[in-house]
Amino acid sequence: MTPFDRSDPAPPAGGCDDTPPAVLRERGQHEVFCGLTGIIWLHRKMRDAFFLIVGSRTCAHLMQSAAGVMIFAEPRFATAILEEQDLAGLADANDELDRVVDRLLARRPDVKTLFLVGSCPSEVIKIDLSRAAQRLSRRHLPATRVLAYSGSGIETTFTEGEDACLASLVPEMPAAAADAASLLVIGSLPDLVEDQFARLFAAMGLENAGFLPAREASVLPAVGPGTRVLMAQPFLAATAKALEGRGAEVLSAPYPFGAEGTEAWLREGARAFRVPEDRFAAAIAPGKARAVKALAAARERLAGKSVFFFPDSQLEIPLARFLAREMGMTLTEVGTPYLHRRHMAAELALLPEGTPLSEGQDVDRQLDRARTARPDLTVCGLGLANPLEAEGLATKWSIELVFSPVHGFEHAADLAELFTRPLTRRALLARGQDQSKRA
Repeated sequence: MTPFDRSDPAPPAGGCDDTPPAVLRERGQHEVFCGLTGIIWLHRKMRDAFFLIVGSRTCAHLMQSAAGVMIFAEPRFATAILEEQDLAGLADANDELDRVVDRLLARRPDVKTLFLVGSCPSEVIKIDLSRAAQRLSRRHLPATRVLAYSGSGIETTFTEGEDACLASLVPEMPAAAADAASLLVIGSLPDLVEDQFARLFAAMGLENAGFLPAREASVLPAVGPGTRVLMAQPFLAATAKALEGRGAEVLSAPYPFGAEGTEAWLREGARAFRVPEDRFAAAIAPGKARAVKALAAARERLAGKSVFFFPDSQLEIPLARFLAREMGMTLTEVGTPYLHRRHMAAELALLPEGTPLSEGQDVDRQLDRARTARPDLTVCGLGLANPLEAEGLATKWSIELVFSPVHGFEHAADLAELFTRPLTRRALLARGQDQSKRA
């Protein structure tokens, strides 16, 4: 593959207005989910990796509850619990950590990459997990590589756990030859979705396409000046920056949600390697046709409905674009924890003109606006969903949109169904209540 000369002018992504939209910046009370939860999908993706949280019993209970793992299921994550003597400085936490890691790897020799995951407690008492990872790597290489990243929930969103994890892998990626051209997709995807994208790239002639994270954390794709990066998830700013530090170039594209977003995302990858338009069109035609047909039924149920996004996952802007342009929904407000304008440029250009945008959190103020707007559907975190449901607002958990296979043509209808389901449930409940009153 030969990469496109990026000095050539890129065609506009489309949209109503080239002027950057105004953004309401909120700086108030936060309501966030812990970044440790990224382990739930990452440990399923990287089959030879183990995630050791250095934290408290609360961290352990959170992970057990969120993942629903029974004790005999042999999950590939655990918590090295900081006891009172560790927190009080009465014990050497590094010595304790070394003993835990030695026991773990003796019991699990299949682990090729061990992640030490920082938490709120470990950061408060300032355990240097990066230095611990270097020390433990020297002890356990070549059998096991030890890396460290922070999954702390202090002033972060839960998806930043994945970003920190992938960024820790970038320095370990082998260097590509100076003249080697490759495409790299970043962002954890279910194996089924990854395979679908790999087949589409192959149909376009892009044979040298890799994914980060890879299914085996010990077998990483190469990176270098000829690497062109497509972001499958919008919350990977640190990973993208680390890859640019290795010489790679991050492409600007909408994210692969819905038929339109998936086509634009794939087109940017094809354009970077000068794939002929007729070959690109032939490669995507069957999947695009299936997606458009499948989305028609969902559009009938969503068109004309209003939606309000609370800031939570950083998926809000791409999902809002999908709901507005492909499902015909009205965007009451689109809130996002962070707005990275460079990585969101193509998405912002596709939002309807005048879309209300907010960055950051001030939960009370955002709740007031949602209550005033009374949207048909509210996308929010787990902590807000039940109270809003009690007030008569239909809600969708934003974390479900991260857990579920929603990328690409083949899952466009599944993505739409996640938004139609709460409205269908509320309609059924209302019908049942009406029947009860008549009876």
